[in-house]
Amino acid sequence: MNGTIKVLKERHWKESMAYSSWQIFKIMAEFVDGFEALAKIGPCISIFGSARTQPGTPYYELTVEISRRLAEEGFGIITGGGPGIMDAANKGALLAAGKSVGLNIDLPFEQRPNDYIDKDKLLNFDYFFVRKVMFTKYSQGFIMMPGGFGTLDEFFEVATLIQTEKFKQMPMVLVGRNYWKGLMDWMESAMLSEGNIDSQDLALFEFADTADEVVHHMLEYYRTRPLAPNF
Repeated sequence: MNGTIKVLKERHWKESMAYSSWQIFKIMAEFVDGFEALAKIGPCISIFGSARTQPGTPYYELTVEISRRLAEEGFGIITGGGPGIMDAANKGALLAAGKSVGLNIDLPFEQRPNDYIDKDKLLNFDYFFVRKVMFTKYSQGFIMMPGGFGTLDEFFEVATLIQTEKFKQMPMVLVGRNYWKGLMDWMESAMLSEGNIDSQDLALFEFADTADEVVHHMLEYYRTRPLAPNF
């Protein structure tokens, strides 16, 4: 019996190694395709938020307005390419005839490309980590609308990259003060009080409730700073 298990384990290991070697090329291809496509687009803002937010709800309509206003100022808009907040952000960009980019991810539920992405700016990914690199490398600012686990993952990813200086400081705006208040209170009362972050880390982001505030934060930041890829 032990001999049988050993043979099966060795066979599984060899098959796994063969798959891993093939997987490297697939990952490289996603990076190459993403770099080639996004390098041509110019300055962009990434907008994150829930895929479950419905049209007609306050945060959906606010996202449309924010995206439209930023596109009118010359920024391209990058989203995760799906429904909800992503749909709203791409819609706002399209309404302003701005560049509307969708970084779609293959998921077993709730994710399909929305109808507002420019046809030549839809990229499809199998790997979350490749997709995150595209968000961070080519964005000159980040807007966090209310969302779930995915939005929090993206929020902490960006905050960590800025905190550790893996790329330069840049505007990160959390929209919906009431929505984010609980998380911010916890970060201050738990993380800061335990010494796990510094007070200056809490200054990495701004808060906004209106499109005017969001646009103001972005334009003020780049009034005296150059627009360029992050790393």
